[in-house]
Amino acid sequence: MTNYITTKWDIVIAGGGPAGFFAAIRCAELNPKLRVLIIEKSSQTLGKVLISGGGRCNVTHACFDPAQLVTYYPRGGTELRGAFTRFQPADMVKWFEAHSVKLKTESDGRMFPVTDESATIANCLRETAKNAGVKVHTGTTLLKVEKSPKGGFRLEVRQARVEPSVALSLSKGRNDSEVLPLQTKKLLIATGSDSKTRELVKALGHSIEEPVPSLFTFNVKDKRIDGLAGVAVEHVRVKMDTITQQGPLLITHWGLSGPAVLKLSAWGARILFDKKYRSSLTVNWLGDYKLDSVLEILQRNKDWHENAHKKIATQPAFSQIPVRLWKQLTQFIGDKNWGDISKAELRKLAQELTAGEFMILGKGIFKEEFVTCGGVKLSEVDFKTMQSHVVDDLFFAGEVLDIDGLTGGFNFQSSWTTGWLAGNALGN
Repeated sequence: MTNYITTKWDIVIAGGGPAGFFAAIRCAELNPKLRVLIIEKSSQTLGKVLISGGGRCNVTHACFDPAQLVTYYPRGGTELRGAFTRFQPADMVKWFEAHSVKLKTESDGRMFPVTDESATIANCLRETAKNAGVKVHTGTTLLKVEKSPKGGFRLEVRQARVEPSVALSLSKGRNDSEVLPLQTKKLLIATGSDSKTRELVKALGHSIEEPVPSLFTFNVKDKRIDGLAGVAVEHVRVKMDTITQQGPLLITHWGLSGPAVLKLSAWGARILFDKKYRSSLTVNWLGDYKLDSVLEILQRNKDWHENAHKKIATQPAFSQIPVRLWKQLTQFIGDKNWGDISKAELRKLAQELTAGEFMILGKGIFKEEFVTCGGVKLSEVDFKTMQSHVVDDLFFAGEVLDIDGLTGGFNFQSSWTTGWLAGNALGN
């Protein structure tokens, strides 16, 4: 077997995640003569695939219109618009079906393997890559990248352990942790959000949008939601700074969560970072209702003679607000009947329902996976090929780029798409 250290590879892919594997497969299948190597710093490949979706792997989302699909990306949507016309979720579904993996669509549009096991996806990718002749090294960290004067790249890697099923031979007598040289004609970086990789990319002349957290919950301490953990409202509109989002909202032990909050955290990721995660938050518990229309409904509720002697706290005027929440939102009125509420109190209640002011005191984390925004500046990458505009023969794919999507399979889809485009260009 050819020695790993002295081998000159055609393609080296740094990162054994979804983008790296998909690029390697596409590249190797297009051009079987190419020598393709994936290096992965952790002990196993496709780690994020295995843990995503609670171990079921939310492969993609059943949104098959590129124009609509890009609206789920706080960063990268403009660049992905053309990319999705070339490879989108429908193509991903067909690809897996062609490889004997069927996907199912859940009520919210998320797509999973019918087995409900993420190993189904990981094993499919690993087996397909192996059959295409792709070689894989785990426990291999990329330490240094230099452009070779004669073309291609000189790399330095440190290898801790080789994945047994696809291992290449190392020189006997070498220490596993020794720094090893490597040469390649072309390099694809698909390492995800990794601080060491970002430094390597900067050293090559690329600009980096510094990463900050995205997709997180809000820490809120307020008597209006105290003791209401688990209470949900189906359609809420939330606003922070200049950003507005809507959707279901969930009250938690530490504050606020649910799709509306997660979307707001994603679109407002950099604003909240700059504010040190302390900001005012406006909540419209009635979604699309305006203050005047709410005031009119409240007035009718007050004027209805059957309500005159009913307690406000136990008689919600809006069915979409749970009784427990309504009771606490109306605490300022006291133990009054509907017939006794003043016009000023009525207006204040309408204001509370449509524009309640809360204070974000910090961020929590999203339970499924930690997502960041930031990465390689998108204007420095050709989104037809994923090749660098700065360095010849250098490519990028996946979360190393300044792209992030909302929860629901969108982050995986951007990885599949950019990986496919990179592999297509490398293979051709």
